[in-house]
Amino acid sequence: MPNVSLDEIEKTARAALSAHGADDWIAAHVANAIRVAEAQGNRICGLYYLESYCQQLVSGRVKGNVDPIVTKPRPGLVNVDAQFGFAQPAFAKGLGQACDAARDCGVATLAIRHAHTCTSLGYFTHQIASAGFIGMGFTNATAVVAAPGGKNRILGTNPMAFHVPGRDGVAFGFDQSTSAIALGKITMANAAGQPIPLGWAVDANGQPTTDAAAALKGALVSTGGYKGWGLGLMVEVLASALTDTVASFQSEPLKAPQGNPHNLGQTYLLLDPTGFAGAAFHDRIDALKAEVGKEDGTRLPGSIAKMADPVELGDDIWALTQSLANGPS
Repeated sequence: MPNVSLDEIEKTARAALSAHGADDWIAAHVANAIRVAEAQGNRICGLYYLESYCQQLVSGRVKGNVDPIVTKPRPGLVNVDAQFGFAQPAFAKGLGQACDAARDCGVATLAIRHAHTCTSLGYFTHQIASAGFIGMGFTNATAVVAAPGGKNRILGTNPMAFHVPGRDGVAFGFDQSTSAIALGKITMANAAGQPIPLGWAVDANGQPTTDAAAALKGALVSTGGYKGWGLGLMVEVLASALTDTVASFQSEPLKAPQGNPHNLGQTYLLLDPTGFAGAAFHDRIDALKAEVGKEDGTRLPGSIAKMADPVELGDDIWALTQSLANGPS
């Protein structure tokens, strides 16, 4: 299996997106997100998604040549219409104004509307924390999660992400689905002919299953049962109802080459960490980090994350990536 540098991964992904119709600046933002996902070992949100991006650029399911429209309806609200394009450039267009609003108001809400899937939500909240603000993010996806005791797909994996700024950089953060597992994990297990742990999914009859193929015909379950279901509902409201975009149960499969644009929403909250506590905020975060670190093997999530470079890739995924860089076949 080849070891590929992050620079080469980003360069090749950018070339592939451009070759399939994305404007260069848009391809650059999406390729950077792929780079970060691969560096973090988040393969589902990295090159794994590139073929889908390219196919949907060609079919028109995602627009690669649109300029997101940023408006500010109120002092603490920043609205970005992605115009059925990628989420990454839409976020980039609105982040500066959202940060300014958070400085002025103490808190600001950044809404991304009519967007393609954002894949890794933490990619965005990490940027908010890097700018010096507490960042919270919410988005939804195609319905794959059943209500507790049910079998019908109602919610998406509906992730939420949270990152906290430190004195120098990002102190810690997490990005997690409100489902027991990401759907991609089950897809990969099915492709490999492997079972899945009990508690990830139910079959078409609503019965718990360890069969990946049966799970794909059934539904995922929420993490922590009713508690995770409640969090998933909260994310659904913030991601969809608040932004007036499609609900999970209205969304078509995200990776299908053909179909209607995703039309998804993302909501981000930016909080000025010094608004109440002043400089003492960082003292409190340092104390929390020290307390967690007193025990061997414990740490704040994301506090010691390392970016792999180079990245070991599968032969098939790297060959496909290089092929995509040559344009549509």
